Amino acid sequence: MPVKGKESNPMRRLFLLSAVTVLCGVVEASGQTQYESSTDFAKYAMKLRENALLKIEPKVIMSPTKTVFNGSGPRYLTGPSLMGRGVLSLSPGRYPWKTGIVTTIFWIGEHPTVNNPVPNDKSSWDKFWTANYGGYDNPEPSARRNYVPVSFVPRQNPFYVALPYNDIEGSHTKPEAASVIPWFKEAFVRDGQTTLKGRWVAIRHGSRVCYAQWEDCGPFRTDHWQYVFGNERPRPNLNQGAGLDVSPAIRDYLGLGNKDICDWKFVEFREVPAAGPWALYGDNNTFVILRHQSVDRFARQTALRGDE
Repeated sequence: MPVKGKESNPMRRLFLLSAVTVLCGVVEASGQTQYESSTDFAKYAMKLRENALLKIEPKVIMSPTKTVFNGSGPRYLTGPSLMGRGVLSLSPGRYPWKTGIVTTIFWIGEHPTVNNPVPNDKSSWDKFWTANYGGYDNPEPSARRNYVPVSFVPRQNPFYVALPYNDIEGSHTKPEAASVIPWFKEAFVRDGQTTLKGRWVAIRHGSRVCYAQWEDCGPFRTDHWQYVFGNERPRPNLNQGAGLDVSPAIRDYLGLGNKDICDWKFVEFREVPAAGPWALYGDNNTFVILRHQSVDRFARQTALRGDE
């Protein structure tokens, strides 16, 4: 997940070096790790880095939820407001809103930097994320039109988020998953297969609501189920306690800064409005899947009538 900000303090470098040295020693001694992929392993390294830096940095004290937060960085034109079915601010629904969450931007194909050594060419659940998406989800406004890159048509939903929990570790389903994930019983297929990928969420900023699918884990953590499914707040980290990563499409639709405040909640698919840009693209998109199934049924029915 993106890690922003400069690090010039030599003490920070010392803590980071110590954490990396310990991590490498553990890997060399055992010959293997408990992490399912190099992506999860790298994110664990980032967690060690975060813990080391927090030893010398004061914890971020979040402002009250009602405090106005102006965000940082450039702001973008927003899409039209949607009214009618699925305006969740009018209905509590099954899942409660998590309010006042620091929100940062990430994107598929994001390259590693000194302050962000974890690339986003893979996700926690898809080692070929960039290729399956169709390319680099360029966040530059000049390289985007109608919430998608101008250079290609996305093969997955451009409205995606990351939340700091993964139900898979070491190719197995985590022990607590069955008791903490509300939809686990209905979604579970087999040990080691995630029940989280593709779940729909609503993100609210001011009076606007956007919808997206859960496609990666972070920022920073992959173990904070007490926040994702419970009542805890996001834990302190290098991005002011960020607890939600959103894609450039969500940023543009809601008019977010590079770091802003949002509310979010899980939603059932039936609550998601079909008349929105989140319903247009992607082999992983429930709307697209249902449209394809409808076309297939119509084609089969037409073929059967032609044979009569």
